[in-house]
Amino acid sequence: MSALVSVQNASKQYRQKGEALHDVSFELHAGQVLGLLGHNGAGKSTLINSLLGAHEYQGVIRIDGYEPVMQRDKIMQNLSYISDVNVLPGWMTVAQLLNYSEGVHPSFNRSKADALLGQTDIKPRSRIKSLSKGMKVQLHLAIVIATNTKILILDEPTLGLDLVYRDTFYRHLLEWFHDGERTLIIASHEVSEIEHLLTDVLILKQGRTVLQSSMESISEDYFILDASDEHRSTIESLKPLSFQKGLGSTKWLLSSQYAAQVEGLGEVYTVKLADLFLALQKEAA
Repeated sequence: MSALVSVQNASKQYRQKGEALHDVSFELHAGQVLGLLGHNGAGKSTLINSLLGAHEYQGVIRIDGYEPVMQRDKIMQNLSYISDVNVLPGWMTVAQLLNYSEGVHPSFNRSKADALLGQTDIKPRSRIKSLSKGMKVQLHLAIVIATNTKILILDEPTLGLDLVYRDTFYRHLLEWFHDGERTLIIASHEVSEIEHLLTDVLILKQGRTVLQSSMESISEDYFILDASDEHRSTIESLKPLSFQKGLGSTKWLLSSQYAAQVEGLGEVYTVKLADLFLALQKEAA
């Protein structure tokens, strides 16, 4: 099965800012959900804009087999994007936006959009500018789902939303995702919030890849050791990625290559993605 998203040695240079992205490579097939992580300035937005064909780049990128810049009209048939910055036309009513979407996109399913919005408090006659941010995100997602897109990129989609809207958003998102051969990229600072959704993760720092892995491999490659402080010098010699001091003991993030060497020194726990993210960001600094 060919990849829905293929990125090979993608780089981006800005005249004044310098290098924003350096030699990033990955592939995504149907059924994969990639968490794109990194602090501000890590290169996430630059990579997303490259995938969307919004600017020139170096390297090779293919979206469903098409090149994003030269064949942007082709990729937009199966690629959708939702960002934290609202791009829906505020002067339109909800009904007008649905009419417009139905007219410009041949695969738009109006009945599906109406059914999804029927589960919300969004009224067809409401002006989009009068909707809350949560409602706007729900409306945007309903349009994406009704368009039956294959590739969806989310950029901080739940930023500023309360827990109820976040729960509703991700519930509808997962229903859509499992209803077809699709792939999903989620860029977010809320690592703990999206961890359970991911099959893969790509962590960037200063435009470079510091970790590219499946979620399954992360639990195999790293672990947390909670050990008494009397073992501190022994554990420090094993090059821990990070540590968190407690009362009389310390939690260490270690590579699995040292599992046998710390056997019996303390309790072993599965590593959380948020712990690994923070450790790699500090290590790469």
